Amino acid sequence: MALKTSPAAAGTAPPGEYMNAAQRAYFRQKLLDWRGSILNDAQSTIDGLRDQRHFEVGDEGDRATRESTQTLELRARDRQRKLLRKIEQALQRISNGEYGYCEETGEPIGIARLEARPTATLCVAAQEAYERREKHRRG
Repeated sequence: MALKTSPAAAGTAPPGEYMNAAQRAYFRQKLLDWRGSILNDAQSTIDGLRDQRHFEVGDEGDRATRESTQTLELRARDRQRKLLRKIEQALQRISNGEYGYCEETGEPIGIARLEARPTATLCVAAQEAYERREKHRRG
């Protein structure tokens, strides 16, 4: 018996008219899978921090290594927390029919860009313009 996999698991958006029902379902599943993975990672971090064996470290070197590792892991989880917010916003855009269209221009973002960055809200041209403005603002 062959295992069925979703198009999202296969890694390619269905063909057809831009942001058709199949493509919206594909990106929705891709975002849900990504969210699930992040939540599982977060739970693993929580479980690891709760594990009392982490706190039974003998010397200062081991303790410093553990604390450094925990700090890096918590920073990664903070970045993922911010990413979760973007994933939720993308899921909301799918629900209200705005997903896949540039927030600035209203033009299609493009399947290839959404494959690479499913939370993208700007088309390439608008993103480049935004980055140029940010560069000038900082510089």
